Amino acid sequence: MRRFLFSLALMLPLPLLAQTVAAEEKLDASRIDLAALIECRQALADFHYLAPALADPLQAVALGWRPLPQANLFMTEFRLNSPITVFGDSTDHIAFTGDSIIAILDLPDPRPLAKRLELETAIDTPAKAMFGKEVSSIEDRDEATGTVYIKSTVLNVSNVASHPGKTLVGCSYSLDLAEDPEPIPAADAIAP
Repeated sequence: MRRFLFSLALMLPLPLLAQTVAAEEKLDASRIDLAALIECRQALADFHYLAPALADPLQAVALGWRPLPQANLFMTEFRLNSPITVFGDSTDHIAFTGDSIIAILDLPDPRPLAKRLELETAIDTPAKAMFGKEVSSIEDRDEATGTVYIKSTVLNVSNVASHPGKTLVGCSYSLDLAEDPEPIPAADAIAP
């Protein structure tokens, strides 16, 4: 049962997962490769390892991340003490949103980066641009329960009104059930 609950907890977006992880767990900075996470070169477990830093601002500060005011209600932002290089561009500004980690780059137009990364177009208007590509999708069976999950990573490039003149690039790490569970029949639908 405990393993099943842990599996369910892993399906939560990182901010919700952060609330379920023990805040006392100290993070090892040498285990964290932000650029690799943002570029979709890591695994779901590596992404979830960051949960305590979102739950405890002191842990984030200990990693060299300074919390920033929330300019976008859907993003938790940090300024890094040491810049990182993501897809050839340097930045000291990262954010988390749902199941994603994002670098905020000083690029006014996301289109050239999306083209270089060979991403598919989701939205492309003068005001909004969103591009993405599934990087990996792996089925994983929980031996204890038989439940099949799909672990996937999706690379995204976009812009957002809350950050004019910036390009957001990052990776979404998700864990989903492979199939929707069978619906439970209503009591009156069961024949005697």
